[in-house]
Amino acid sequence: MAHAHAVTPVAPPPAGGSATRKPTAPPRTARGLGLALLGLAPIGFLVVFFAWPVLAIVGRGFAAGGLGVVLGDPRTWQLAGFTVATAAASTLVAVVAGLPVAFLLARVRLPGVGLARTLVLVPFVLPTVVVGLAFRALWPDGGVLPIVLANAFFNVAVVARTVAGLWARLDGRTTDAARALGASPWRAFRSVTLPALAPAIASAAAVVFLFCATSFGVVLILGGARYRTLETEIYLRTVDLLDLSGAAALSLIQFTAVVAALVVGGLARRRKDGARIGSGRAGWPSGGEWWVVGAAGVVLALLLTPIVALLVESVSTADGWSLAGFRALTSTGEKGALQVSGWDAALNSLKVAIDATLLAMVVGVLASVVLVALRRSPAKAARGLGETMDAVLMLPLGVSAVTVGFGYLVTLDALPGDLRTSPYLVPLAQALVIIPLIVRMVLPVLRSVDVRLRQAASTLGASPLRVWREIDLPLTLRPLVAAAGFGFVVALGEFGATSFLARPTAPTLPVAVATLMARPGELNNQMAYAACALLMLVTVLAVALIDRLGAARGRVGEF
Repeated sequence: MAHAHAVTPVAPPPAGGSATRKPTAPPRTARGLGLALLGLAPIGFLVVFFAWPVLAIVGRGFAAGGLGVVLGDPRTWQLAGFTVATAAASTLVAVVAGLPVAFLLARVRLPGVGLARTLVLVPFVLPTVVVGLAFRALWPDGGVLPIVLANAFFNVAVVARTVAGLWARLDGRTTDAARALGASPWRAFRSVTLPALAPAIASAAAVVFLFCATSFGVVLILGGARYRTLETEIYLRTVDLLDLSGAAALSLIQFTAVVAALVVGGLARRRKDGARIGSGRAGWPSGGEWWVVGAAGVVLALLLTPIVALLVESVSTADGWSLAGFRALTSTGEKGALQVSGWDAALNSLKVAIDATLLAMVVGVLASVVLVALRRSPAKAARGLGETMDAVLMLPLGVSAVTVGFGYLVTLDALPGDLRTSPYLVPLAQALVIIPLIVRMVLPVLRSVDVRLRQAASTLGASPLRVWREIDLPLTLRPLVAAAGFGFVVALGEFGATSFLARPTAPTLPVAVATLMARPGELNNQMAYAACALLMLVTVLAVALIDRLGAARGRVGEF
């Protein structure tokens, strides 16, 4: 837009100079101040809605003097041992199953690879109650094996897509050189490719272990009263026994394991950033590569098995095939199992998930912008601050959702309006869960924007906000929409914190499913499976949209 200005005489430019004065970039102090103000929003959100509630509930527990008692109880360490053992076993299964799929996604050009890319992501964003009931359809009595397999089922995508993201960019000439010197395909993989992939594998394994160690819905449904992890024991002690000191001690043990996993993942990412990349290429498999492709096909088929079992169970009754469970969603279930109808619970889930996604997108995008600026700073202290902030943003994934939820009830009455009775209490808790995932999706996209474009705009006098609006936003709009869709489906299926905070008169669909499964009656069971089928359908459609937008290609799950 043209602007009218008063014309004033100016001195002629010096010889050889330009007649037009170049706008200068904003002073470094102003840029630093703007960056600090942007960083205050995500940090302030985490302090108020994560650190404060968690520290409050842990402090109350420690004040009761039960820390020493709990830490000295052999059953505590049995719980910790069982948690670590099952998480480690699930991580191993996920890594072994994910590597062939990573090869398929990164190095193979065959019809159907795009569909495989979408399929492998579906389990990762399925609600935990859906996966729990799907494996319960296969193992009605539950047990340790279905817990291990269900947690691995969730996390194959993390391994496959994280490793594929690096594998697709590895320089293939080193492997070709090894083959030219007489190495067999297996030896070339073992001595050249595998060491190059090790940082990505370690990073993915650390995140998978974190997710498995804090798994809640799967263990609650498949473990029952026989098998408990730290997460379900924290829930039991907080909700049923009101043992805050015991829950606080267990949270401390869990938090220690989470920090260790984050440190390992951070070190692995740092090594991965320095991995040698080159002209990675995908092509038609040859020789022994067909065995790897076949293994990937078996893994994908196994991933479909629980999903098919759940769909079959949703239309199965003692009298044969029936859609009674789907029709019953218009009611409150057998003998009034719910206080609202199934469809009301579904609509409430949509509303809560939309609110949580909008909040998480604002916080997550701001945090990503700050992280990009800090990582590109020439100052070593700024880069170190960026790495610390990145790790802190991941903490909500590893802290017990029950601890966070109970902390809300303890602390949020001190804020104006008493958020404990607010309809935004559940969206706040869900936003905490999906903010780290959104950051992990948005951050690589922002880092890929050519910094020279930003510098040119700044040199021409554009403010940081205008640079973001005119440079970053057009280049990242589609990935941002994909990140929002990803966050939406994760929020839609969130169960841990929601099960603790949602009111009976306004349950989300996953909470309604858990309530139905706890009530007797075949119709309640059918309603639960029908609701899970609907959640799964929404998840599949959303994942297909994410991949269509292209933001998730080689990036989703890249923790």
